[in-house]
Amino acid sequence: MAAPGKHVGRYVQRNSKFLLNNLDRLWGSHRSFGWTSLLRQQVAEPLRDSAETIVIPRKKTWSKEAVLEALASTVSQDPTAYPYQFQDDPYLTPRTLPEFKLYSLSIESGRSAAKYFIDNNPKFFAKDFAEPHIPCLMPETIAPLLEEVSEAALKERIHLRKVTAAVDLYDQLLQAGTSVSVETTHDLLDLLCLYCDRQPAEDGGPLQEDAEGSEEEAKRRRGKPRRPSDFLRSSWKENNNAERIFNLLPEKHTRCYSALIRGTVMHGAPAKAFSFYTDMLNNRVAGDVHIFNALISVAPDVREKYSERWDLITELLTQMQQQKVQPNLFTFNSVLKSLKRCGAPVRSQALHTLSEMKAVGIAPSLASFNYLLGVFYKSTSSGHGNTNILHDVMSELEGSSFTCQDPDDVLFFLSAMRICLDYKDLELGYKIQSLVEVGENWRLLGDPHQQSLYYGRFFHLLCMMENIDVVLKWYRRLVPSLYYPTSQGLKNLLQALDTDSRLDLLPTIWKDIRSLGHDNKEDLVLELLSLMSRDGHAPEIQESFAQCALGVKSVFDGGDRGNPRLEWSNSSLSHIATLLLRANKTKEAWDVLQLFKAKNRVPFDGLLEDFLSACGSDGSSQRAVELVQLSATFCLASTPQLAKRALEEFELTEEQRAVLTELQSAAEASD
Repeated sequence: MAAPGKHVGRYVQRNSKFLLNNLDRLWGSHRSFGWTSLLRQQVAEPLRDSAETIVIPRKKTWSKEAVLEALASTVSQDPTAYPYQFQDDPYLTPRTLPEFKLYSLSIESGRSAAKYFIDNNPKFFAKDFAEPHIPCLMPETIAPLLEEVSEAALKERIHLRKVTAAVDLYDQLLQAGTSVSVETTHDLLDLLCLYCDRQPAEDGGPLQEDAEGSEEEAKRRRGKPRRPSDFLRSSWKENNNAERIFNLLPEKHTRCYSALIRGTVMHGAPAKAFSFYTDMLNNRVAGDVHIFNALISVAPDVREKYSERWDLITELLTQMQQQKVQPNLFTFNSVLKSLKRCGAPVRSQALHTLSEMKAVGIAPSLASFNYLLGVFYKSTSSGHGNTNILHDVMSELEGSSFTCQDPDDVLFFLSAMRICLDYKDLELGYKIQSLVEVGENWRLLGDPHQQSLYYGRFFHLLCMMENIDVVLKWYRRLVPSLYYPTSQGLKNLLQALDTDSRLDLLPTIWKDIRSLGHDNKEDLVLELLSLMSRDGHAPEIQESFAQCALGVKSVFDGGDRGNPRLEWSNSSLSHIATLLLRANKTKEAWDVLQLFKAKNRVPFDGLLEDFLSACGSDGSSQRAVELVQLSATFCLASTPQLAKRALEEFELTEEQRAVLTELQSAAEASD
């Protein structure tokens, strides 16, 4: 009986692992967890505490975008890809900076047109298929639905930003003897002050200005370039509807004064704003933080002397304290912004303002530090001073991630990189770029134009201060995904190649110049040709230079891209001919030489000497004679020397010798 039991024990021991695996699979198919090593240990050991409680974790609720966010976090920046906004339509992928500007405007124009059509034809877009719901893709109500003369209709027109219609309806209500609530009147006053009593254009376009105001603005700004912000401004007029409705109010509160003061500041009437503020103080009405922020921002506009400007700002801050108005971020930013226009004597007040911000528990935004830099770094190209302030700022901001809190936050990185370029501080430039790469700080670089300026300054700093290998690494990283270099940026790259004696890379850069659409910039092309033809190089490098020169020649001849031709010059023809001669492309070089006469250009003296040497290598006596004749045609001082060399070095016929002798005698006689 013992033998069968022994066989059974061996069978169980041999197959225990198989049974355990099957038990794992069976149990895992019915439960949400499988066997773990700890659980096996607990099963093998005696159950010591059967009363132990099991804590079930709470269910995790995921957002509908969680999967997309997780996938996006696994993808890094692709330096070879074009900007994200153009990836929906590969046909419209820009290759050059002008194309980038054109396609960007085209995309925005298309979106505006689509939005206009959707809002004006909402019946065609009644169904919402988006999951989750995207409100900006659905039509908005832009036409009033209430036609009767009532306060509800007035509220609707205020909500739809119908400035003219809202004022007309308000006057109709007053004429009919219908009282309008104070809240609705304040809403109407806010609308009038925001848009300066003018009907706003659709989709945030420029305001409609009257002819008189446009003529005055044109005379004032004659000869000055207009900025985009100029098209959004309109002047505040005396006794407009906003002031009329304000005067009709039976009781004036802080909100109506706030609307008027902020409106006059926004639309270029700072003196009027302080007049309303004085009236507010006379009526013993307490101000709010928005009133003081607006007044502080325009304090330098109403005082001439620097000391008077700072005294006015101090007075406003004192009145804030007396009225127990708590400052916010925009209060301190307004002080710092105004300090830029208060002169050097009060420069130290900027640091005191920053310390006061931290003392009251308000964290500075990027705009705060931008204003601070503006106070201490006035000149854009002085080259004097130091960057200690910016170093301190970067030490405080290092590794931080930011969100936009002030519209001027987008100016910090651009200003900081300008300072690094002015003072040639490469280490600080790297710190700024590292801060841009933290989180989504890159969004605070501003619009595409500001981003181009930022990366252009950073790349210029690299070209001046860094070795060429690092410069090329950043070049491949930035172009074209983040930066479309200008012709000046490519000239900086050529100078960096020259500084580090890496002119062998010039043909590669020429391909980029063509692909980026800068092959029509004459100064850039001449810089490239000058660098290639300045010195002699190894045969393989000269061959690549010659091929590059032929490519440049095709651009001057009109090329195959439909671009306007470049004008041949003495330098361009001489450089190309020299490069072709050094690569032993005598035939192509001779064709270029004929262009001097066709284009009425004069070759360099040394070029004809090189041609004569090439004719000697080929044993072409006839070309040597033609070369001397060409030199005599241009009345070059080297003609006698060329004729003498040709007579000594070539086997000539009597006729050729007579021609050269005559040319030599004529040239010497003219000298």
